[in-house]
Amino acid sequence: MRNLLILVGVLCLTASSQSGSAQSFKNWQGQAFEDDASNAHSIYRQALKSKDWDIAFENWKIAYDLAPAADGLRDYHFIDGVKLYVHKFTNETDAAKKEEYKTEIDRLYAEAIKAYEDGSVVPTKCIDKPECIQSKIGYVYGRKAYDMFYTLNAPYSKNLEALDKAIELSGNDVEYTVFDPLAAIVVYQFQKGKMDKTQAVDYFQQMEEIADYNLNNNEQLGAYYDQAWSAAQTKFAPIETDIFDCDYFKPKYKDMYDSAPDDMDQLKQLVGLLKKRGCAETDPLLMDLEKKWKAYAASTNAARQAEFEANNPGILAKKAYDAKDYAGAVAKYDEAINAETDSDRKAGYMFSKASIQGRKLKQYSDARKTALAAAQLRPNYGRPYMLIGDLYATSARSCGDAWNQRLAIIAAIDKYNYAKSVDPSVAEEAGKKAGKYRASLPDANEGFMRGVKAGDTEKVGCWIGENVKVRYQ
Repeated sequence: MRNLLILVGVLCLTASSQSGSAQSFKNWQGQAFEDDASNAHSIYRQALKSKDWDIAFENWKIAYDLAPAADGLRDYHFIDGVKLYVHKFTNETDAAKKEEYKTEIDRLYAEAIKAYEDGSVVPTKCIDKPECIQSKIGYVYGRKAYDMFYTLNAPYSKNLEALDKAIELSGNDVEYTVFDPLAAIVVYQFQKGKMDKTQAVDYFQQMEEIADYNLNNNEQLGAYYDQAWSAAQTKFAPIETDIFDCDYFKPKYKDMYDSAPDDMDQLKQLVGLLKKRGCAETDPLLMDLEKKWKAYAASTNAARQAEFEANNPGILAKKAYDAKDYAGAVAKYDEAINAETDSDRKAGYMFSKASIQGRKLKQYSDARKTALAAAQLRPNYGRPYMLIGDLYATSARSCGDAWNQRLAIIAAIDKYNYAKSVDPSVAEEAGKKAGKYRASLPDANEGFMRGVKAGDTEKVGCWIGENVKVRYQ
C-alpha cells in the first residue's frame, strides 16, 4: 500500500508539472477559466488580424491576465502583447506614456523568454527537444532586437546584445529580419571606433554562413535570406575596404580547397570569393583555382550544350534562323513541333515557323495555314492573327488592281481587330496597326462606280481569297 501511494504521488507530480502548474506562467488547460481565456484569445486574435486594435487589446488583456501561457503550447500572449504595445507606442505622442509602453514591451519579451526557459510554454514540436526550445528563445530575442532597432530606438550596445543572443541560440534558424539591423549597427559601431575589424568581420561571416545555409537548405524562405543578405552586404560597402583583404581570407579558402580538390561546386565558389575579397588577378592561388575551374566549366558546358540541343530542336531552329538559314529553321521547328506534347509550347513553335514562312520565305499561304493551326492549339492567342494581318497588309500591293489592293487592307484590319478581341495582350499593338491602315481603305467614289455599297461582301483576290465587308475611308 505504501509503495502504491508513493507511485500515485509521483504520477500526480509529473502530471502537475506537465500541465503547467509548476511553471511560473499559468495556462488554461483544465482550468475553471479555460473557456473564458480561450474565448478572449480567439476574439483578440481575430481582431488583431483585422487591425481592430481596441477590441484586440481589451480581449488580449483578459486572455493574458487569465493565462499568460495560453494553452501552454504557444507564446502568443506574450508576443501579441508586444505587437499591441508597439502599436500604442507608435501612435502615442506623450513622452511619459511612450516610456510606459516601452517598459511593457520589454517586460513581455522577458516573460516570453522565461516562459520557454522554465517550461511554461512548450510547443508540440519542441517536446523533449531542448535545441528546439533554444531556437524559440533565439526567435524571441530576434524579434526583440528588431523592435529595439526600428521602433524603440534602443542604444546600439543593448540592441547588439539582443542580436547576439538571437544568433547564439537560433543559429542558422535565426530570422532573416535580423540581418538589416545587425549590419547597420556593426557598420556604425565600427565607424565610431566602438568595434574593431575582427569583430566586424566576424559578424559579417556569421550572416554570410546563415544566408548560405538557408539559400541551400531552406526551400520556403531561402530566397528571403538571400535578399536580406544582399541588402546587408550593401550596408557593409562603406567599410568593406577597411575590414576585408585577400590575405585575411586566403588561408581559410586554401584549406577548403585542399579538403575537397575535386568538388567543382566548391571550386567555383572559392574562385568567386577570392575575387570578391579583392585578390589580384595575378594572385597564385586565384590563378591556379581559376585555371582548373575554367577547364572544367568549358568541358562540362560543351557536353551539356550538345545534349541540350540534341533534345531541344527549337534551340537549333533559333540558331539556324540567326544564321539566316530559314529553310533549315523551318525544318528544325517541324522537329520541335512533332516532338512537343505541351500545347502551349507547340503553338509557340508553330507561330515561329509561320513567321519565317511568311516574312522570310514569302510562303504566304503556308504561313497562314501554320498560324491558324497555332491559334487552335492555344486559346486566346492573338499573335497568329496579328501575323496574318501583317502578311495581308504587306502583300496587298501584289493583289491586283488598286480596288483589290484596298480590299486586302480591309482583310488585314479585320485580322488585327480579331486578334484584339481574343487577346488583350496584343490589343494596343493591334489598335495602332489597324489605325495606321485606315487611310488605305477603299475610296467611296470608286465603290460607287463599281456599284458596291458599304457593308456589301466582296472577295479579296490573289492568295488572300477571303470575303470582307466593304467599308470606306
